[in-house]
Amino acid sequence: MTGGRVVRKGELRAAAELPVARVYVDVPLAHLDRPFDYLVPDTLSSAAVPGCRLRMRFAGKQVDGFLLERVAASEFSGRMEFIGKVVSSEPVLTPDLAALARAVADRYSGRMIDVLRLAIPPRHAKVEAEPPAEPVAPPEAPGTAAWARYPRGPAFVDALRNGRQAHAVWQALPGEDWPARLAELATTAAEGGRGAVLVVPDYRDVARLHAACVERAGEGNVVALSADAGPAKRYRAWLAVKRGAARIVVGTRASVFAPVHRPGLFVVWDDGDDLHADPHAPYPHVRDVLIQRAHTSGASMLVAGFARTAEAQLLVETGWAPEIVAARDEVRKASPRITSLGETDQQLARDPAARAARIPSVAFDAARAALGAGRPVLVQVPRGGYVPALACQQCRGPVRCRRCAGPLGLPAGGNDARPPTCRWCGVPDTAFRCGSCGSRRLRAIVVGAKRTAEELGRAFADVPVLGSGGKEVLRQVGGRAALVVATPGAEPVADGGYGAALLLDGWALLGRADLRATEETVRRWMTAAALVRSAQDGGRVVVLAESALPPVQALVRWDPGWLARQELAARAELGFPPAVRMASVDGPAKALAAFLDELDLPASGEVLGPVPLGEPDRDGNTEKERALVRATRAQGRALAAALATAQHARTARKEPDAIRVRLDPLELI
Repeated sequence: MTGGRVVRKGELRAAAELPVARVYVDVPLAHLDRPFDYLVPDTLSSAAVPGCRLRMRFAGKQVDGFLLERVAASEFSGRMEFIGKVVSSEPVLTPDLAALARAVADRYSGRMIDVLRLAIPPRHAKVEAEPPAEPVAPPEAPGTAAWARYPRGPAFVDALRNGRQAHAVWQALPGEDWPARLAELATTAAEGGRGAVLVVPDYRDVARLHAACVERAGEGNVVALSADAGPAKRYRAWLAVKRGAARIVVGTRASVFAPVHRPGLFVVWDDGDDLHADPHAPYPHVRDVLIQRAHTSGASMLVAGFARTAEAQLLVETGWAPEIVAARDEVRKASPRITSLGETDQQLARDPAARAARIPSVAFDAARAALGAGRPVLVQVPRGGYVPALACQQCRGPVRCRRCAGPLGLPAGGNDARPPTCRWCGVPDTAFRCGSCGSRRLRAIVVGAKRTAEELGRAFADVPVLGSGGKEVLRQVGGRAALVVATPGAEPVADGGYGAALLLDGWALLGRADLRATEETVRRWMTAAALVRSAQDGGRVVVLAESALPPVQALVRWDPGWLARQELAARAELGFPPAVRMASVDGPAKALAAFLDELDLPASGEVLGPVPLGEPDRDGNTEKERALVRATRAQGRALAAALATAQHARTARKEPDAIRVRLDPLELI
């Protein structure tokens, strides 16, 4: 007998204790974003532990899921199914991770199972069967004297050492050995028996920061987590963190959910890098996830970088995270000499050096002096390729392919007499004629890294030219004389620092139709300039952009906080993030219109648009449209809830067209 009912032979029996399992099932429907109750058979009672992976039937199909908790009874009055299989008894979904995943899903108007897919790596059975690694002794307290260069640095270190919660926005000095500074903070937290999670943009930063942490905390206390590590290695490192064997986690955005024990410090380096925004639903940002973790766990939070985003400035102005900034005399000592030059066709035409190597004489002299001193020179070019974009010489209009309307460019190799080729369909246009003015002459809108390297190679024939960008990214270069041509984000570190840096085509970065164009340009410039020696050591930076522009002034004075304050004030006046919460909603025109009609916005809610996405066809129709929905920060949760409710209603009705919702996206215009 079971519960007054006769159990037939071979029939499953519910477990005697806590027979009901609350399970999150992996299903793609938004309105099913909640736990479901299943019965635990007595044969799986010992294996079905909270947090384990399960497999069960849902709507007639076998699906995966996670066991959230086991309870004595269910509020569901209907007939409950039994869980079918315990895939693994390893409790991968801890209570803290479940609470964090729910909070992130609610913030971004997403589904919890999508967050769990990002937070928990795929299972590797062979690795899971390995004996767990033994925890090593906490590291010794590291030296933190270098933080004295920043007036508020020692106070932050002291709070971390004594287990007090402290938040800060750190603006690193140019030339700062930031991996060493962050490793000192992480080791300080680990010395007190607490965990640390350090998130950086890419694998090159992971390698540098991991080496610095190992040097100070020991190899057993540090693991590296990144998506490119491979399934076995990544799962082994993740299990070491969850089981408490490792205290310090260094990684890319995949490590933001790392389940460290007793978290004491969360760090995001260079939070303006778009690699910190996850491209998978619900599209969380590393900075916001770590802030949520710091708030719920009582850990310290550090937003760090050479530049500063408007989001970081908002943390400073609201008082949530005071700034850690060096005094101006320290900034002047550490900064290279920075010169800005306006770049016009007339200036380049009169300049012999510009005609030979596409750089003005001042930049040419700076490069020649650094090379003469036996030091490498960094040349930052905004675009890769050879000549990726062309325009009409007469009317300056962009040139298009006559076959598919794609952009025309010059491929690498050959000579300048080769015809322009479409970058979409690959068809050359041997008889180009401008559709607006009829001119046959072309000019380069942007000269790519390969063409720049070719021209500089001719100007400095006795110096090696190295390229870094695309699929060929260099991690480090030697301290000898060389020209390093790199695209933004691919600048390698030079031994001893670069002697000079040339930041070309500033107008191409500043002229982008993007809300974050100014902020992103300064971030890229400062990242490159920070690799250059100080002015006292002969370091020189030349930026080709109009000196009166605020971004150029922020670079010359090395004062990104001033520019961040201007950006935040302008966005607050215009009603753009981070001053408000804003969502972009994409989808087919009719489906989007119906979605917006059903949306129950909060009192401050406002809809902008919709506007077409992409080029219209011959009839003037576009396949998809986008609308922006915004509300005050105080009603940000209400906005996310309203968007989620509208999505739930659509999936419950089994609407065929998909609507994509992204809260606080990096790209708005």
